[in-house]
Amino acid sequence: MSEHALGLEGPRLPWPRARELWAGLNRHNLTNGFMACLFASTGPLAAYLASLQSAGFEPGAITSILFGAYAGGGLASIACSLFFRQPLALAWTIPGAVILGPALQHLTLNQSVGSFYVTGALIALLGLSGLVGQVMRQLPGPIVMGMVAAVFLPLVARIIPSVETTPALALPMLTGFVAFLAVPKLVNRFPPALATLLLGLLVIAWFIPWQPPEPSRRWLVEPSLLRPEFQLQAILEQVLPMMLTVIGIQNAQGFFVLRQSGYRPPANSLTLVCGVGTGLMAPLGTVPLCVTGPANAILNTSGLPELRFMGGVVFGVLMLLFGLFAPVTVGLALALPAAFIAVLGGLAMLLVLQGAFINAFSGRFALGALLSFVVTLSDLTILNIGAPFWGLVFGYLTSRVLEPKDFRQLNAA
Repeated sequence: MSEHALGLEGPRLPWPRARELWAGLNRHNLTNGFMACLFASTGPLAAYLASLQSAGFEPGAITSILFGAYAGGGLASIACSLFFRQPLALAWTIPGAVILGPALQHLTLNQSVGSFYVTGALIALLGLSGLVGQVMRQLPGPIVMGMVAAVFLPLVARIIPSVETTPALALPMLTGFVAFLAVPKLVNRFPPALATLLLGLLVIAWFIPWQPPEPSRRWLVEPSLLRPEFQLQAILEQVLPMMLTVIGIQNAQGFFVLRQSGYRPPANSLTLVCGVGTGLMAPLGTVPLCVTGPANAILNTSGLPELRFMGGVVFGVLMLLFGLFAPVTVGLALALPAAFIAVLGGLAMLLVLQGAFINAFSGRFALGALLSFVVTLSDLTILNIGAPFWGLVFGYLTSRVLEPKDFRQLNAA
C-alpha cells in the first residue's frame, strides 16, 4: 500500500472498473453485506436507543440522531471500500453509545456534541500523525486477537440460550448452517449464513408469533442540527473515553480482523476518516465513527477476497437507507424476535471466533493473549474506559515482562 505525506496510506489498487463492481455484487457479498447491516441495526441499536430514551428524547429527535449514526457510517463505508478495495465497515461506536447514556443524565446533548467535536479533532490529528499505524505494527497480533476473541465470544454464546428458549426458531437455523458447512460445494457457491437467514425468516413467517411495528406517519427522516456547547466538564468526562474507545477498542478489532482475512488495512487513513466523520456527524448528536469489528468479520466470512470490497459497499448502502428511513426501519428492526438476531449473529461470528482463538493461542505471546482475553471478558471498567482497552494494556505489559523473547523475535522479523 502506497504511503503519502504525513504517513497516510493510499490505495494499493486502481479504482474498480464497472465489470469488477458487477462481479462483486454476487450472492456472497450481498448476503454478507445484508447480515452485517442486520447485526448493526438490531442489538447495537437497542443499546443506543436505550441511552437516548433514558435521557427523555422524543421520537423525532431520536430518529434524527440515528440518521446521523447510520447514514454517516454508510457513506464512509461506501467511500472507503471503493477507494481502498477492501471490505471496510464503518459505523458508530457501541461503547460510545453506552458512555453517552449516563452522561446525558447530567449533561445536555448540546454539551455532548461539543465533546464529540473535540474527540473527532483529536482522532483526526492522531491519524495525520501516523502514530496509529506505528502502534498497530508494534502491538502483537495474538494479544489483539485475544481481545477480539473475548469480544466475539459472548455474541456466539447467545446461540445457546436461544436454543433453550425458542427451539422452534433456533434449531432450524442451526440445522441449515451445519448442513451447508457439511457440503463443501455448497459453501463455495452460497454463504452458509444465507441458509440460516432464509430458514429463520420462513420459520418466523409461518410458526413464530410476531408483532409487526405500528405504521409510522413519516417514512423519511427529518434531520435537526444541534448547536455545540464546549463545556469543560463534558470534555473531561467524555473525550478521553470516547477517543480510546474508537482507537484502542473498535478500530483495533477492525484492523486485526481485516489482517486475519489477508488484508492490509490503512490504519492511519482510516483513523483520519473516523475523526473527520465524527466531526461531520456531531451536529446531529451522533457518537463517534469507528471501524467496526463484528461487521467487518461478517463481511469476510465467504466469497472471493479480491471482490469482498463490494460487501462493504452493500453494507454501506443498506446502512444509508436504514438511516434515511429511520422512522420505519428502527421499529421494524426492534420488532424482530431476539432469538433470530442472536442465532443469526452468533453463527455469522462462529468461524471468525475460531480463527481468533487459533491466531491468539497457537504461537508466540500466548500468555499475553490469555490475559488480554481474560481481562476483556471480565468487563472491567476503569476511568469510564471499557475492558477491551484494558485487556490490550494488561496483555501487552504481561508479554513485555514475561515473554521478552517473543518481542525480540517480533522485532527481528
